[in-house]
Amino acid sequence: MKHPVNYTLEKKEKHTGARLGKLETPNGTYETPMFMPVGTQATVKAMTPEELKAMGAGIILSNTYHLWLRPGSELIEEAGGLHEFMNWDQGILTDSGGFQVFSLADTREIKENGVHFKSHLDGSAQFLSPEKSIQIQNELGADVIMSFDECPPFNESYDYMKQSVARTTRWAERGLEAHENWDTQGLFGIVQGGGYKDLRIQHARDLRSMDFSGYSIGGLSVGETHQEMYEVLEYTTPELPEDKTRYLMGVGTPAALIESVIRGVDIFDCVLPTRIARNGTTMTSKGRLKVKNATYKKDWRPIDENCDCYTCRNYSRAYVRHLFNTDEILGVRLTSIHNLRFLTHLMEQIREAIRNDNLLDFKEAFFEEYGYNEPNARTF
Repeated sequence: MKHPVNYTLEKKEKHTGARLGKLETPNGTYETPMFMPVGTQATVKAMTPEELKAMGAGIILSNTYHLWLRPGSELIEEAGGLHEFMNWDQGILTDSGGFQVFSLADTREIKENGVHFKSHLDGSAQFLSPEKSIQIQNELGADVIMSFDECPPFNESYDYMKQSVARTTRWAERGLEAHENWDTQGLFGIVQGGGYKDLRIQHARDLRSMDFSGYSIGGLSVGETHQEMYEVLEYTTPELPEDKTRYLMGVGTPAALIESVIRGVDIFDCVLPTRIARNGTTMTSKGRLKVKNATYKKDWRPIDENCDCYTCRNYSRAYVRHLFNTDEILGVRLTSIHNLRFLTHLMEQIREAIRNDNLLDFKEAFFEEYGYNEPNARTF
């Protein structure tokens, strides 16, 4: 099958499983490994498209569930699709809505045909199936769309997880059948299986046989330890095709990005950089810095003296703290710009380290500077 979204492997790092590649989409070609900012409701919070481009963002992620409920996928299709609607002429990836639906544990009922649940907005009865998820994503018009899957808790029982994985495989087949835009939208499969090695490997092989445009690893960064997540990656990524993109969903801490690239992952997304920015927390080369704290009241340095973002080139910690202290919107914008650029720059550094076959040296130096020493900390 000819796919509209293709991956080219350009180099493998000599000492790790890290890969340097290019992801080609109908709206641009992007170097990987890559971090994708999250624009849940057709906007990356507090950011304009021009600012995202200036910081080196390529593909951004939007959320099927939220856009289906508001403003509606049919309205977005009428507007010309997500690219026109949100004025973004580069790549867009939409998730399937599955994670959001399954997070509504108190109001959902899983059936073979799909999931019945209540809207988080008004409590109205809703139904989402593999076919409906694909239809919505076809209407939204993203470059990359995702299969509808169940995302059980990481430590769910083996028997339940086995049944869940089998159902997700059946749903993946139904999604492939329902997908109508094979000339303009690549469809990715999602590997589930919790922390069970045999289920992960079998699910990866089952999905691999279906020839998706790319493959995602789901059900991680949901409360397991970092070490548990890395172990899953170590036995899952080798089962995925070398000539297809490998996408780890919902991961965005600097340490996890580096460790996951080492284990063969190509693309990532996470709400972390903008979420923590809204409470005045920033990522820096020396670890997290809560710029709202009183200690920065007379600190004239930038948030990170090693950062080239708009915020760090123009404003001091003292000024950004003042903005938060007075509830000025600009404060959130400046910390969001900084955190997103921190991660896009980190990925640039990772790609350069892969080119030079010194990713492990880069990791060691970064962790020492960053002060990272919590491999057994919980993911979130």
